Amino acid sequence: MDSSLPGNSGHESGFLRARWRSEIALDLLFWRDMLLVGTVLNIASSALALILLGLKLPLWLVLAVHVLPVPYNIFLTIAVWRRAEKVGGFKAQLMMLGSALWLIATVVV
Repeated sequence: MDSSLPGNSGHESGFLRARWRSEIALDLLFWRDMLLVGTVLNIASSALALILLGLKLPLWLVLAVHVLPVPYNIFLTIAVWRRAEKVGGFKAQLMMLGSALWLIATVVV
């Protein structure tokens, strides 16, 4: 299957590579990868950090677990922007704005 198709899952060329090369449809990248999966990862990381804090583990470990998804969040935001620039249009601009606001929210919370 050709991995350059916009709706392709990207498994043939690698998860990260497909997103970096804008081989994923913008809707899938924004709604599924970023908002759904990314948000679930952030919630799980924060919950684990709270559990570790409750267990009175070292603060550096708690903070490390809490910020662990940040590089992935940045990657997803850049991937959305790269794909949106190729797609163009008002919807793509809204997704760029949404991804920036999502990144700010995930870093702050």
